[in-house]
Amino acid sequence: MNVNIGSFLARRADISPEREAYVDVATGTRLTFAELNARVNRLSHQLRAKGVDHGDRVALCLMNSIEFIEGFLAIAKIGGVVVPLNWRLVADELEFIIKDSGAKTMIFGLEFQDVVTDLQGRGDKTDVENWLQVGGACLPFAEDYAAFCKAGSADEPKISAAGDDLLYIMYTSGTTGLPKGVVHSHTTSFWALLTFEASCDLRDGDRYLVALPLFHVGALTPVALNIYRGVTSVVMREFDPQKAWEVISKEQIGVSLLVPAMLNFMLQVPDAAIGYDHLRWIQSGASPLPVSIIERYADLGIEIHQIYGLTETCGPACVISADDAMRKIGSTGKAFFHTEVRVVDDAGEDCSPGEQGEVWVKGDHIMREYWHRPEATAETITQEGWLRTGDVASIDEDGFVFIQDRIKDMIISGGENVYPAEIENVILTHPEVVEVAVIGQPSAKWGESPFAVVVPKSDAVSTADILAHCDGKLARFKLPKDAAFIEVIPRNANGKVLKRVLRESFPGPAKA
Repeated sequence: MNVNIGSFLARRADISPEREAYVDVATGTRLTFAELNARVNRLSHQLRAKGVDHGDRVALCLMNSIEFIEGFLAIAKIGGVVVPLNWRLVADELEFIIKDSGAKTMIFGLEFQDVVTDLQGRGDKTDVENWLQVGGACLPFAEDYAAFCKAGSADEPKISAAGDDLLYIMYTSGTTGLPKGVVHSHTTSFWALLTFEASCDLRDGDRYLVALPLFHVGALTPVALNIYRGVTSVVMREFDPQKAWEVISKEQIGVSLLVPAMLNFMLQVPDAAIGYDHLRWIQSGASPLPVSIIERYADLGIEIHQIYGLTETCGPACVISADDAMRKIGSTGKAFFHTEVRVVDDAGEDCSPGEQGEVWVKGDHIMREYWHRPEATAETITQEGWLRTGDVASIDEDGFVFIQDRIKDMIISGGENVYPAEIENVILTHPEVVEVAVIGQPSAKWGESPFAVVVPKSDAVSTADILAHCDGKLARFKLPKDAAFIEVIPRNANGKVLKRVLRESFPGPAKA
């Protein structure tokens, strides 16, 4: 399919030039589609003049902002490859991602001057040559982003990528502790837009609240869809529950996607829940949504549509309506349009209704590969094109999917994926630790929180020591909230840690 995601903005600007495309909640900036397209074009020309060519990777270390959106679209137009960086990560984690991707250009925000200075000082541990700073007095090695863009032409640039050409590499934590780059093309992204549009009640002229970070597929795919569909993106720089209600009211938000932790936080400020009559639905993904939250929003007259998806699927896998969510409590629904979902046994055969198996997903929106990880790609995508998700589920007689557990023991904390292996690798560097296993404990605040089970060398090590050892080596959302000490980590005959036993022994709840 010969499409370029960036070119959709030019087409939308031609069709709906005066319609509001973007609203920045933090700064008050408002841009029409024509104004947004002109900004994107200026950056496109300047990046090309800087040497960014077809297939070149450009890293974005930016909070939710107009600069992130125009960076994504400008890079797409000229055939570059976007590498969105999770700004919650520490310098060591970012160094690996930047080096692995081979990004030679980085656009970063003022908030990240310290970590960028650290990265730039590491020399050839990254390949970055061009540093563009958004806001504030520039670092000595950086160029001012605003001035850089201003010098560019607003004319439409030559489109230099389409179809199976790479669009972005989005890194997710790996079960081995090393992040893996999920590769999506213009085609896979476009099919994600088509399947969302065919599966969800998104209307021409809608206003969509973007509160998830744009380095997540749960925000980036909707923003691209909004441009394609002529929907206004109302973007929060960072999530605040009371502010979210205010924005929903003031900006007349009709639709959004929020993770369960966000929805829960918003319920803690009920007095702010006013003026939302135009709010038709909120999708909720990243982790299972408690029925109690669905019911409380139903009492407010707000529909919550649970969805299930992955970075590897460019977002969509399963979706359920509010009515079905109440009728099929605990289900994540059926497959999106243009998507197939199966639950299979160890032999790859379909499970009977109610039987547990692994979720497999298929569609033209499935990732191309893991960047430079052919073995991991082959393990994840079958020869027939099915994506093995690693999630355990069952399907009932009516075809509704019920997610049961995660084969890979992933923890989802506040909507962020946390892999125990990353935390375990850090804790094992403590000189007083023999063994460690990390599990998730239920958290009223975050959904789940990491909990470390440690075999110590002696009584000299304490819980405080373990937590302090992790601080600064892992992003804040990955830090264990607590730890316990035992003599032996339970394992099966093959030596695999029995995390089910640990979860039974340390059921939580997690510390706040």
